[in-house]
Amino acid sequence: MTDAGAPVTPPNDSDSADQGGFDLGGPPAAGKHYRVLARKYRPTSFNDLIGQDAVVRTVSNAFETGRIPQAWILTGVRGVGKTTTARILARALNYELPDGSVKGPTIHMPVPGVHCQAIMESRHMDVLEMDAASHTGVDDVRQINDSVRYAPASARYKVYIIDEVHMLSTAAFNAFLKTLEEPPEHAKFVFATTEIRKVPVTVLSRCQRFDLRRVDADVLMAHLSNIAAKENVEAEPEALGIIARAAEGSVRDSLSLFDQAIAHAAGMVRADAVRQMLGLADRTRVIDLFDSLVRGDIASAFREFREQYDTGADPIVVLSDLAEFVNFVTRVKAVPATADNLAFGETERLRARDFASKLSMRVLSRMWQMLLKGITEAQAATRPAAAAEMVLVRIAYVADMPTPDEVIRMLDQNGGASPVIAANASPRSAPAAPVASMQSSPARASSAPRAVAEASARTQMIAPLPDVQSAPALKIASFPELVALAGEKRDLLTKAALEADVRLVRIEDGRLEVTLERSAARTLINDLSRKLEQWTGRRWTVIVSNEAGQPTLRSQNQSERNQRERAAESDPRVKEVLARFPGAKVVEVRKLAPEPPESDVSGEDPTDLSDSDD
Repeated sequence: MTDAGAPVTPPNDSDSADQGGFDLGGPPAAGKHYRVLARKYRPTSFNDLIGQDAVVRTVSNAFETGRIPQAWILTGVRGVGKTTTARILARALNYELPDGSVKGPTIHMPVPGVHCQAIMESRHMDVLEMDAASHTGVDDVRQINDSVRYAPASARYKVYIIDEVHMLSTAAFNAFLKTLEEPPEHAKFVFATTEIRKVPVTVLSRCQRFDLRRVDADVLMAHLSNIAAKENVEAEPEALGIIARAAEGSVRDSLSLFDQAIAHAAGMVRADAVRQMLGLADRTRVIDLFDSLVRGDIASAFREFREQYDTGADPIVVLSDLAEFVNFVTRVKAVPATADNLAFGETERLRARDFASKLSMRVLSRMWQMLLKGITEAQAATRPAAAAEMVLVRIAYVADMPTPDEVIRMLDQNGGASPVIAANASPRSAPAAPVASMQSSPARASSAPRAVAEASARTQMIAPLPDVQSAPALKIASFPELVALAGEKRDLLTKAALEADVRLVRIEDGRLEVTLERSAARTLINDLSRKLEQWTGRRWTVIVSNEAGQPTLRSQNQSERNQRERAAESDPRVKEVLARFPGAKVVEVRKLAPEPPESDVSGEDPTDLSDSDD
């Protein structure tokens, strides 16, 4: 635990500037100790925080209305500013000017106050910082519980900043609960953690939680550009975009990488130098590799990959960059405005728009899934380069193959016959080329007939076609026979669709012309044609007509029921029954089978007139 009792006056060291003890930036002067950019440009006020507008707005409103909680907990990935925000909170709580004009906590800190320098340098005696990674026990928390009762020595509040609070032991958390729930008015707690799920809910319920989000790449890029101007460093926008994307939303990581890039370039920071420093493949060459894969040109893809590998590119990194570009193209296709992000290079954005207009979402999704699986395989392989080449082969091989829904569509268009059988039936005709997202390579096109022939031979060897001519074909002459056949085959869905969604126009053996209701399924015609061929042993032609057609069977049955009910209600005996039982009504009228002549002695009408009470 840091508990230094140094004076509040600014220190006389090389890290401090002349105005108020804060370093205002600029290149290091001769003879001064160099300070890394991540520390030199560390935010000192809420105005300096980037990408955390929600946190700043919430804290600002709390300070203005006097609703200041006793504890905050800050969570987020590494380098987004958790500890820095905790120190800024401590500074805002204890902000005080020498003339005493500021009477309470405020987020408006235009000039350094009395305690600001010591707080930001983590040496103020009333702002105690503890690293929970090295102070995990209950004894460390007990020291805080013992000291929290004493009033601050010089500041307005005693602020306890505990970094990586999730590292505390269970006993330490339990020892903290009472103090955290009812602390003295002069004590405030600020916790920071990267593993919010490891913090007990009993602690979380006693704190206000702030989730510090990842900083967007374009915001990081603008931040790096401002720092480059202050440091008098020339940098290409593309180089700054590469650094911003490599930082993955972490401000500290971006500044560390930019610091490294400045030292690596020894002059102007160029994109090629940054890629070489980070071990990344050239973005243009990655796009060329992507172009070769979507065209199915395996030879060109091999040549491009080998050239990148010979120049020192890691095969895993090449596949990862390829997957990243696939993701970018997919995002551009889904949201075209994504291509306006300046964090990506101009060439990358232009070519991504071009690919997004040519490739379907299914092709991009398939390539993404294959790359994810291929990266895992290459990482586990003893020869990553060979494994990466096999991944490229798989991607290029399926580039001009139809997707499953396109295969189904082709089968439906061919009347249910597979393309292999159709090609085998007419060997003189060239097989139809599958739908390709981009133009296929000549090598792939020349090998297509042989592949189809081999697949046809394998299909015949494994599952020979049944001889439909050997079995007598079933003839259907009427639509009710067709409905009855569906019932015999126990295809209840098709039977219900024929009764409710189909209006007959005309029917002949092998030909059916109908009109569909609006409730009919889109695949009903194709399904009906295929099933009729299976049931009858001959090909059926099912046509959707523009004529009105007959009413559906369900409508006809309903009409017949209505007629029987009206006839029953007009019968004198039924009228007499309905009159004797007010509220009764005819529910159903059924025809009974005729009885044998010897038992038919009653002479009653075989029609059963049923009534029931309401």
